[in-house]
Amino acid sequence: MKKLILAAAVVAAFTGAHAYAEDAAPAAKPDNETSFNAAVVSDYRYRGISQTRLKPALQGGFDYTNNPTGFYAGTWLSTIKWTKDAGGSGEIEWDIYAGKRGQISADVSYDVGVLTYVYPSNDLSHVSGFANANTTEVYGQLGYGPAYIKYSHSVTNLFGFVDSKSSGYLDLGANIEAGEGYTVNLHAGHQNVKHNGAASYSDWKIGATKDFGVVTGALAVIGTNADKTAYASPANGKFLGKTALQLTISKVF
Repeated sequence: MKKLILAAAVVAAFTGAHAYAEDAAPAAKPDNETSFNAAVVSDYRYRGISQTRLKPALQGGFDYTNNPTGFYAGTWLSTIKWTKDAGGSGEIEWDIYAGKRGQISADVSYDVGVLTYVYPSNDLSHVSGFANANTTEVYGQLGYGPAYIKYSHSVTNLFGFVDSKSSGYLDLGANIEAGEGYTVNLHAGHQNVKHNGAASYSDWKIGATKDFGVVTGALAVIGTNADKTAYASPANGKFLGKTALQLTISKVF
């Protein structure tokens, strides 16, 4: 489950860290851009829920953008624990996505696309009470200055929940430049799980990102009001949506 909010924070930190003189024009972007990213995170949280049983994760990805058209595509991977803990197998999440972003006006931006979350050999469809974990969502986002609103809609079952097609996630947030390489990251979201009311919940995040030049660091407090029974780890019973501090060290190159 790709951390789109984290990605937005990292981009904001890198782009906001470099100030140009008033009489100097920014360098023109090439038509085609590629980048790699890598990160280590103290607890991989997606929509507020730990994917790693409250443990650290290693993550990395690749992105391609065609600047004249705004079309982009990419892939991203993370270590996880939840599919195996649920009685299936696999310890990897592999995300594949593509879309188009651009400007509606000078102040309003948009981003639309499709994102597939692949859990190789997860085998959850053979576990009673679960569906295949692989999930595809379409999404649309509007941005105004540092703020954004985004909606994601599942066109398959959602992350192993049975009969959960057409679930939706509403995401509101802002990544506010605070000077000296700092970006304040604010987020609130609500996950509706179709036909699985007990699994629906809201989540939030308050954090900050700092560009140190060599790497970028992010520290955030993340929490949810998720049902403690629905989101208890099968491995040890711990609540995977508990309020906790998350530390991320990342690099884009």
